[in-house]
Amino acid sequence: MVPLPTLNVGGVSIAYRFDGPLEGPPVVLLHALASTSATWTRLTRALVAEGRLVIAPDLRGHGGSAWTGDYRLDSVQRDVVGVLDALDIAEFDLIGHSLGAHVAALLAGRRPDRVRKLVLEDPPPPPRSGPPRVPRRGLALFLAVQGLFRRRFDRRMVPQILTQLRAPDPLWWAGLAAIKAPTLVISGGRRSSIPLERLEEVAAEIPRCELMTIDAGHRVHSNRPEEFRDAVQRFLVRTDL
Repeated sequence: MVPLPTLNVGGVSIAYRFDGPLEGPPVVLLHALASTSATWTRLTRALVAEGRLVIAPDLRGHGGSAWTGDYRLDSVQRDVVGVLDALDIAEFDLIGHSLGAHVAALLAGRRPDRVRKLVLEDPPPPPRSGPPRVPRRGLALFLAVQGLFRRRFDRRMVPQILTQLRAPDPLWWAGLAAIKAPTLVISGGRRSSIPLERLEEVAAEIPRCELMTIDAGHRVHSNRPEEFRDAVQRFLVRTDL
């Protein structure tokens, strides 16, 4: 397997995929926890075929990017911005799945001038308030259930990320109101671990947001790739938002 190119972003090496015409509208894809940028292969082909430039980083602790031991969500968000700055990409459409969607919402709220359109695939919203949610499964069970033992990621990262996602984060919720980009939230439906009611709350906080359901479970883009692709492509070309 040919290694991905890397960029040094604030002292952290970030691997990324870069495909499509340089003059095409940029689309940034952010993967889920314990995944890599390779998860976007089918969607990338479709986006490139319609003339878009696709940038898909391996988030820190995943794949070919540095395993830093520091997995604060704010650091992950800064890595993504740093990659785009290094590639001289000022404005872009942004698509994220799960952890990637959480980070995408964080980025879009902090850099609203840079995100043109935003797609959040089954994002895991943190609690608004109260004590942190108690983990329902240990790390070993999480890895076994997800079938992730053979994937390349830093095992130290998983508990750090899950702890942050389960702790109240009113700033993340407040940041949703700052998102200027037209936004599409895609729920995985009743088979997903993310309740639809929680995503309805997320959509209600984003000024220009639509919510749709594809009953595919948490990994919509993998389980129903054609439906996901079609929904994303329709959304990206809409001019009535």
